[in-house]
Amino acid sequence: MPDSFNTLSHPGGRRLKLAIVNGILVTQNRNRQILRDNLLVEDGVITKVGKFRDRVDDTLDATDCIVMPGLINCHTHVSMALMRGMADDLKLEQFLEKTFSIDALRTPEDIEIGAELGCIEMARSGTTCFLDLYYSQDVIARAVERVGLRGYLGWAVLDEEHTTQKGKPLANCERFVKEYADSTLVNPVVAPQGVYVCSDDTLMAAKDIASRAGTFCHYHLSETRREVYDYVRQKGLRPVEHLEKIGFLSKGDVAAHCVWLTVNELKALARGGVSAAHCPTSNMKLASGGVAPLPEMFDEGICVCLGTDGCSSNNSLDMFQEMKTAALLQKSSRWDASVMPAQKTLDIATIGAARALGAEREIGSLEPGKRADIVVVDGRNPAMTPTRLDNIVANLVYAGPSKAVRDTIIDGRFVLRDRQIVCVDEERIVDGAASAVNRLLSV
Repeated sequence: MPDSFNTLSHPGGRRLKLAIVNGILVTQNRNRQILRDNLLVEDGVITKVGKFRDRVDDTLDATDCIVMPGLINCHTHVSMALMRGMADDLKLEQFLEKTFSIDALRTPEDIEIGAELGCIEMARSGTTCFLDLYYSQDVIARAVERVGLRGYLGWAVLDEEHTTQKGKPLANCERFVKEYADSTLVNPVVAPQGVYVCSDDTLMAAKDIASRAGTFCHYHLSETRREVYDYVRQKGLRPVEHLEKIGFLSKGDVAAHCVWLTVNELKALARGGVSAAHCPTSNMKLASGGVAPLPEMFDEGICVCLGTDGCSSNNSLDMFQEMKTAALLQKSSRWDASVMPAQKTLDIATIGAARALGAEREIGSLEPGKRADIVVVDGRNPAMTPTRLDNIVANLVYAGPSKAVRDTIIDGRFVLRDRQIVCVDEERIVDGAASAVNRLLSV
């Protein structure tokens, strides 16, 4: 364990008073202020932005660094970090067949080590919070709390004839939601897999669990053209049309992908208060075709956020990379370099993402009263040079800052400090992940 392991860096330790000084603050507040100033963190909360003389327990010098809110990954399957590079360059049907066959072999230990690996990757690349969709979220929750990330964990719900889960998915989900209702870092979510494996009864039962628990539903939606047209043949309506008809769409839900949508479906999502998690890298790598209609989503008032999807389809959980891909895809497909500006792109990965999770009062910006989910990026890293006040947001989106992330603080505690993971034994996790993969591939 690194020498800097202490109560400020231990997920279960006492939060102390921390000063972050001399940095350039990309606040992401209402006015999107960029300040040369200091931050004070007390008991996991940002209490002051500006000058202060408070006595502190620890000081982080951010000279020549960018201090920003942590990025929020609004759609992933974190434990599939273990499956990186296992199903590349395959057509979608072959990809799914191979992915499902390997995934079916995984033990709870494999899922846990995969989740730890994914959490470390995200912490190293500036992500402090993520929204996950998977089964065995109780196992994943242990990894999330151990590493110290903030996780919105959605237990996968689907019809019993389609599942490999032990027990009934709805009952499993409800039990998980109750078990973690009072956790600090784990926020339980209900996650209907998608319309292709969920009957109307399953969808409405999932909605009921979420409503009674005060949480939301997260699901895949209109990811591929085939998914949409198969559903039209089955139901006579497109997925969003049918979901609105049965009363499933609910304020606060987060739908992942949302590529193959009509204008009328966008209006239905807006009426329902459903956010859209855009996953450009995964959609491009799987050659799903089409480009999610982000400008039209913005026009309809849909809250747009950003996700990496899992490592089996993306190979990376790097949200800085995802921001750049999202911006460039919209620019290229619309033949308009101004259509997705850097500031708008940063918004959907920070404060916009927090709004999608219903957490904009807690995270997503650097403001007094918000939880201290903070990332420090080294502005003197060659990849970030030159960084000036007038190009700082563009550099964060286009320059590839993940290689320059120096410190990651979540809920007031260090997870990464001076480029060292300080909350868990990183070497143990990497070695354990490699061993698990070798075992899976040898079966």
